[in-house]
Amino acid sequence: MALLFAFFIGFFTGLRSLTAPATTAWAVHLGWLKLQGSLALIGAIPSVAILTLLAVVELVADKLPKTPSRTAPPGLIARIIMGGLTGVCVAAGGGEGSLLGAVLGIVGGVVGCFGGFQARTRLVKALGTPDIYVALLEDLVAIAGSLWVVSRF
Repeated sequence: MALLFAFFIGFFTGLRSLTAPATTAWAVHLGWLKLQGSLALIGAIPSVAILTLLAVVELVADKLPKTPSRTAPPGLIARIIMGGLTGVCVAAGGGEGSLLGAVLGIVGGVVGCFGGFQARTRLVKALGTPDIYVALLEDLVAIAGSLWVVSRF
């Protein structure tokens, strides 16, 4: 089951590259997700503070008109790296292998990146609504989904 959650946390990373890592950091810090060794550093107060601050900045920056697409290289690379990191954390927290967790997190990140982009673009067009409303809905999905995953342990 932890490997499925590694994919899911990667998927939510694909929607917002820093929301899932911040949520994972909080889960480790609060003891919801038990990690050993160097992975446990994600739950240290400096990591939690930095990831939380960056996640909030990303949530705001995503709504700005000049923000590049998540599918452009910088955004995609961030989602691959963070998807792998969060996938490792979730897999390890569930007693599964780190390598497979990283791969599933990366795959989830790529699926979430392109799938989220397509869903958002199509919803805006289909509903005839401003992008910000769909973006806010996507924020809620990323936050709630990430919380759901890390609270399973």
